[in-house]
Amino acid sequence: QVQVAESGGGLRQAGGSLRLDCRASGYTSRVYAVGWFRQSPGKEREFVAGISASDRVRQYSESAKGRFTISRGDSLDTVYLQMDRLKPDDTAVYYCAARDGRATSSAENYPWWGQGTQVTVSA
Repeated sequence: QVQVAESGGGLRQAGGSLRLDCRASGYTSRVYAVGWFRQSPGKEREFVAGISASDRVRQYSESAKGRFTISRGDSLDTVYLQMDRLKPDDTAVYYCAARDGRATSSAENYPWWGQGTQVTVSA
């Protein structure tokens, strides 16, 4: 069983920054591919960014490119999502998910999920 936990959500004004943290850990020191997804009321869950276990592959949605940065910490079970130049449209619950294998933007390929953290961006 892999435990996934997000932290770092909050309220920001448009143009501000916020960093989300995700820790994905199991009974071994295995490193997992991690994806960030978000869901706002009335909308489907959408992919935001992903990173491979090796850190060689990083993927971004079109809305995240140029504003968000995904990275892995020195403790390889921790992944960060740095969000800059936030917009009101970024308001959502942000979820972190983990999987063995390649990084992917498809939510159904991630078996382990965190509880989510709320990000609210005011105009």
